[in-house]
Amino acid sequence: MASQAEQRLQLRDILHLLREDRLITHEEAETVYKERFQYKADAHPLIQIAERQLKSAQPPHKLLHLEMLTEWLAGRLGLEYFHIDPLRINFSTVTEVMTSAYAARLQVLPVQVSQQEVVIASAEPFLRQWEHELQPILRRPIRRVFANPADIERFQVEFFNLARSVKNANSKANQQNSPISNFEQLVELSKTNRQFDANEQHIVSIVDWLWQYAFEQRASDIHVEPRRDIGIVRFRIDGVLHQVYQLPMSVINAMTSRIKILGRMDVVEKRRPQDGRIKTRTPAGLEIELRLSTLPTAFGEKLVMRIFDPDVLVRSFAELGFTDDDLARWQHMTKQPNGIILVTGPTGSGKTTTLYSTLKHLATPEVNVCTIEDPIEMVEGAFNQMQVQAGIDLGFADGVRALLRQDPDIIMIGEIRDLETAEMAIQAALTGHLVLSTLHTNDAPSAITRMLDLGVPPYLLNATVLGVMAQRLVRTLCPHCKRAAEPTEEEAEAWKRLVAPFKANVPRQIHHPVGCLECRKTGYSGRMGIYETALMSPALARLIHNNTELAAVRQQAMREDMKPLRISGALKVAKGQTSLDEVLRTAPPAQDESL
Repeated sequence: MASQAEQRLQLRDILHLLREDRLITHEEAETVYKERFQYKADAHPLIQIAERQLKSAQPPHKLLHLEMLTEWLAGRLGLEYFHIDPLRINFSTVTEVMTSAYAARLQVLPVQVSQQEVVIASAEPFLRQWEHELQPILRRPIRRVFANPADIERFQVEFFNLARSVKNANSKANQQNSPISNFEQLVELSKTNRQFDANEQHIVSIVDWLWQYAFEQRASDIHVEPRRDIGIVRFRIDGVLHQVYQLPMSVINAMTSRIKILGRMDVVEKRRPQDGRIKTRTPAGLEIELRLSTLPTAFGEKLVMRIFDPDVLVRSFAELGFTDDDLARWQHMTKQPNGIILVTGPTGSGKTTTLYSTLKHLATPEVNVCTIEDPIEMVEGAFNQMQVQAGIDLGFADGVRALLRQDPDIIMIGEIRDLETAEMAIQAALTGHLVLSTLHTNDAPSAITRMLDLGVPPYLLNATVLGVMAQRLVRTLCPHCKRAAEPTEEEAEAWKRLVAPFKANVPRQIHHPVGCLECRKTGYSGRMGIYETALMSPALARLIHNNTELAAVRQQAMREDMKPLRISGALKVAKGQTSLDEVLRTAPPAQDESL
């Protein structure tokens, strides 16, 4: 193949190499070649092979998908392989290297630009004439890389279209910030302050493109953040924020206005925080709900969009991360006819997901399930949801008081924040209702002392609380690339710190994140919960009084088989579900070294 200078890759040549490497059989190669006329005349041979959905003849007989074939061929020809990750490419910079027409004609795509070199991806390694054309223009060395031909074709269109939209939108307003939105506004003479329409097609395209990539990358939140000179877009993926784009401030402001219009928010009001929601569809047709929140900052409105996946509501408890023991203890509480169940943890620890999944299981046709939330996280038709309205003095306590007149069986209170709400929750439990709610505490035993701090009498807690569950979310190791390894000296010491304070006997087995295409080179894919459940028992109830000691409550709960969060995490580390670093980063340390 090396002699085929200035020729395109040929299907027969690639099939020959696949047979040489024993990735496909002779019969499969002949079939693919005979059926080549079913494809477009200009279809890349790798695409023709990938669409056959062949499996490797070599164990473990993996599917020969396009990305795998691309990486294999790069290695076979001695080329540098490059995976195009749109979140790691500065589309504004790379699209200045050449025109979209030139890139489409040569089937190449610039992917990195620096002072030292320009990296250009191609799926045709034997077409090199364009390098001699570009070299004098760029005045920098060109480094060729071999990439997925379908990605090159797709991102040629999307990168250049997006760059064109940003450029056209930005050219309509040199300075868009108004004195209200930016207290450090620099007024420059001879420059217009005209704000352009958020419904212009350029802005519509940018917003649609942003959502599309957020959905594809499994983002849970989109942050649109104004800065002094430029705006930043960040995605939260598996609990970690990634900066993905930088856009001109005029474009950021227009994007924010466009999203506020879609969320039925007040576009003119930029001095007060606002909330809104949007329901849309992914390119695959799945309904997605976005909850919007704006915040006035020094340089303009910051917008956060939280993405809610309706599939969360139908996940099993095992998919959420519950072990058999966790599930047995949780169901022991939720099957009671009345009482209070508390779920604790910081913001973003999965409390709402746990409660929604539980309510979905409990909401049978024979049961009336009602919720009072601030705000309603996900709209679900299986139960009745009410939102707190601060503007008309409808708080949690007033909401529970109203719900009690609605003949409920199960009530979910978004959060117990004050004594009045706690008293209404207790009143509901005493009158025969099952109440689920959340608190912000570090662990399960702390929820008891937190309720006492709010002013709830100990005897009422003893009479109504069924139990408390604390939780955190840890990233799960990518099943495609995780690697078991003997712990290093540092990891062995970290493991000791993890489990020793609890005197727990957990088998020590460490898995490391590696990184592959399936997990975007992070080593992690998705998240799961770790749980700590304390059931209210007669022995624990006797410890609850006006001078309750948290350490005594914690010790008694552990005697009754409560697994602390770190032990729950350690068990998942031992099973290869997450990493040691994740548990140490997420789960709170032992509060009492004497345990």
